[in-house]
Amino acid sequence: MFKALYKEFLDSEKSCGFILMICVALSLLLANLSLPFSYSDFWHISVGGFSLVHIINDGFMTLFFLLIGLELEHEIYVGKLRRFRDAILPILAALGGMLVPAAVYYMFTASTPYTSGVGIPMATDIAFAVAVLSLFGKRVPVVVKVFLVALAVIDDLGAVLVIAIFYAGEINFLALGLALLLFAALLVLNKCNVLSLYPYIIGGVVMWYLMLISGVHPTLTGVLLAFAVPFRQKMDNAPSFKLQHYLAKPVGFVVLPLFALANTAIPIGVGELGGVFSSYGMGALCGLLFGKPIGIMLFAFIAVWLGISTKPKELKWKYIFGISILAGIGFTMSIFITLLSFDSNVLVSSSKVAVLLASFLAGVLGYLWLNAVLPKQKKDHSVLSSL
Repeated sequence: MFKALYKEFLDSEKSCGFILMICVALSLLLANLSLPFSYSDFWHISVGGFSLVHIINDGFMTLFFLLIGLELEHEIYVGKLRRFRDAILPILAALGGMLVPAAVYYMFTASTPYTSGVGIPMATDIAFAVAVLSLFGKRVPVVVKVFLVALAVIDDLGAVLVIAIFYAGEINFLALGLALLLFAALLVLNKCNVLSLYPYIIGGVVMWYLMLISGVHPTLTGVLLAFAVPFRQKMDNAPSFKLQHYLAKPVGFVVLPLFALANTAIPIGVGELGGVFSSYGMGALCGLLFGKPIGIMLFAFIAVWLGISTKPKELKWKYIFGISILAGIGFTMSIFITLLSFDSNVLVSSSKVAVLLASFLAGVLGYLWLNAVLPKQKKDHSVLSSL
């Protein structure tokens, strides 16, 4: 069951990554064509008092965070994070991949009013990264895929914590307290061996609403709910497994493409392009493109050198370096944090362009590096045959 679930995860992330690439290209194209209607304004149509982009970012993306939480829970209980000595290498590598990019961003913006965007280059987009890695097919050792997944999942958890701590609005402590009380009640249901998904889903919806009015970003409900849903290692039909299976395709093929379409509808003019070369634009771009590989390699090397962690023999340093470059693909989480960092549409659009440019370059450079260092296939070397 665990192997099948892991394979489904990798397959869905790979396919999702390709679809995201198409959505980003299509959205940018439509936003910059002369059309009878404004493609960018379409996403700001109000439905029930909320814009479409708001519904996607605050509502649908909760399912994305729920899936992240379930994946993290799986890794902690039965995956590569279940033993501390195995987990510490991707944990410390992910920590370096968050702290160094944040430091790079801060160096660019320290004397400016744009330091609120320090979290933008901290995250890795697992869907895009896995999609690029999948282009190599069987050339990629399993341990390299596992390292990337573990690194990205931990990275996403770090981004979630950053959002929770630094990007919360004015707090309504009564609503927040009720949300946490409901979370505690769901944990009690878990301990009492209540295995039906319905109480957790209903409780999660109520908790999401309480989070929404509390000032804490409501998408964090997804992560909390993931750890309330029962995980049973010896049960193939445990609620956590079932929910992860149910969510994989809707999130990968509906939620994330909608997020990509809505949040890359950027008319790129002189202002947006000029913003890429501003302090905040260069901070985001250099943080992802240079800060990520430097931080991941530095922290991973120190961890192994000091004997804090062991490195599997098959996980060569040249492979880790390739993964560290791919980690600079920061699309989903980076854009999400961009939306929370700035109120100005110009700042948001320029930062998105910087993130897209950095992610594109990281994907290309990571592919070129890995193509050079991964073992060659003996028979069919074509990319299409490896898909």
